[in-house]
Amino acid sequence: MGGGGSRGGGVRIVVAGDSKTGKSSLIVSAAAESFTHNVPPVLPPTRLPDDLYPDRVPLTVIDTSSSLENRDKLIEELKGADAVVFTYACDKSQTLDRLRTFWLPELRRIEVKVPVIVAGCMLDKRDDDQAATLEEVMSPIMHQFREIETCIECSAFKHIQIQEVFYYAQKAVLHPTAPLFDQESQTLKPRCVNALKRIFIICDHDMDGALSDAELNDFQVKCFNAPLQPSEILGVKRIVQEKVLEGVDDRGLTLTGFLFLHALFIEKGRLETTWTVLRKFGYNNEIRLNDDQLPPPLKKHPDQSVELTNDAVNFLKNVFITYDIDGDGALGSEDIDDLFSTAPENPWEEAPYKDTAEKNVLGGLSLDAFLSQWALMALLDPLRTVENLIYIGYADDPSLAIRVTRRRRIDRKKKQSDRNVYQCFVFGPEKAGKSVLLNSYIRRAFSEEYIPTTDDHYAVNVVKQPGGSKKTLVLREIPERRVKKFLSSKDALAACDVAVFVHDSSSESSWKRASELLVDVASHGEASGYDVSCLIVAAKDDLDSYLTEIQDSTRLSQDMGIEAPIPISTKLGCFSNSNIFQRIVSAAEHPHLSIPETEAGRSRKQYHRLVNCSFMVISVGAAVAVVGMAAYRVYAARKSTSS
Repeated sequence: MGGGGSRGGGVRIVVAGDSKTGKSSLIVSAAAESFTHNVPPVLPPTRLPDDLYPDRVPLTVIDTSSSLENRDKLIEELKGADAVVFTYACDKSQTLDRLRTFWLPELRRIEVKVPVIVAGCMLDKRDDDQAATLEEVMSPIMHQFREIETCIECSAFKHIQIQEVFYYAQKAVLHPTAPLFDQESQTLKPRCVNALKRIFIICDHDMDGALSDAELNDFQVKCFNAPLQPSEILGVKRIVQEKVLEGVDDRGLTLTGFLFLHALFIEKGRLETTWTVLRKFGYNNEIRLNDDQLPPPLKKHPDQSVELTNDAVNFLKNVFITYDIDGDGALGSEDIDDLFSTAPENPWEEAPYKDTAEKNVLGGLSLDAFLSQWALMALLDPLRTVENLIYIGYADDPSLAIRVTRRRRIDRKKKQSDRNVYQCFVFGPEKAGKSVLLNSYIRRAFSEEYIPTTDDHYAVNVVKQPGGSKKTLVLREIPERRVKKFLSSKDALAACDVAVFVHDSSSESSWKRASELLVDVASHGEASGYDVSCLIVAAKDDLDSYLTEIQDSTRLSQDMGIEAPIPISTKLGCFSNSNIFQRIVSAAEHPHLSIPETEAGRSRKQYHRLVNCSFMVISVGAAVAVVGMAAYRVYAARKSTSS
């Protein structure tokens, strides 16, 4: 197997290092393919011939000055580099020390993360008696600075390994080592393994766990446009079997053997082979799918959401059955890791998806919990959701996996919603019981320990409605300290189907703060046009209420035209009778109800009514005048005729 890569935009290589270390001579010698005596101190950008290297990718080399007065320009050039060549003079050991003590640390300081080639220039001037080899000199530096891809010695005067310097630099950009291989452990990196595993599965057409000779040949033709001869296939399998016994079986090349081959290519410096394979299957340099493998960015209004289609849900149900090997109706953590072993990583191991769904006593996800997690992903990051669906085997048109819902303002006019997934924002003061509400939703045990929430966090589950229908409800907790900043955005409430305001029913100060938050949110909804249904939740019902709690909360709910407060006790589990989550879903399903009205909102409506009435009076007056004029004209005409 063999091949190459391509990069349409060209490669930009910046050459830097101490003064008089041969930077300009190196560039001129590469471009002219001969030594030039009169070289200017700093060259203009130099384009090397496109046919200089096999990839035929445009390559521009930028010369730099090491003087202090040109420092800003140098930093600017380094930040725009695809690769950096650092030079030192082979006859001046202090210039090599400067790479270790200044230039390489400086590159890290300005946070430039690109491949580095170290070029020892003026090889012809080095003392022949120097005992240390290049490997001995550079090994400790390369160990300290892993960004160094290659070290090479050259001579512009004698034209020794000049073109090789820029070949290695270009190769490091087009076929980088870092994403594929861990130099420390000398193993393929997990993301690379996962991508190659997915490619292996795609090429294993008969799904028998091995690539037959015919499948290997198809793979070779797809990636390198050339078939493999039977003797070549035999040779490949022999090499694998000599090193890894389980790499080949009677069905063909196994996944173990496939991965071994790629590790072998990389160890031998043939990174272009693995990169060609990855790119043929749509991967970029981060070993993620290219944008052209995904649907285009979605065009939607802020008050529209994104859901999985029935096609995607049915695919996920089949995936669940496939990975539920023991048939217990749940996927454990190992099953989930196995499921995402063909994706760059398990997306549910990081925020905001980590620990957001209900788990059974063994830590497994039921089918409902599994689908809920995917629904949450589709809601928050639709394109990444589709990307992960493709990684785990979704083969239909990616655009068929998600759908954009109807605008919520249209739902309000129609007095019903057609959504399957609703999002509820949970507001409230500190220690009111917001996090406990979220935890109870995914059936986590109650804890007395108070841990303040610093960032938004989510809980997602399926809610069974009266009549048997199921809806997915996402609860999003907004920490009190973040509310002001959150509401500073005009579209803050656009994604919200229902807002819930939690207060500690035993604390008057908690109620006052919750009511202030309710007014703030209601005012924002009125001003922005994103009115949302609101519910008040009186938490900690197991404690004695403060003296006027019921009167205060009931009066406010009546004044604002929303439902009476819903009492719950998550500590005692006394909220099943209140059907709190069903009531949240019901409010979302009827988006024209439970919308609070503030004093300012009422005044605004009254003003608009008065204005409309004024226009109506004027319109009626004008109409009467027009009718009167017409009648007069008819009367005048008749009078004229009779006379």
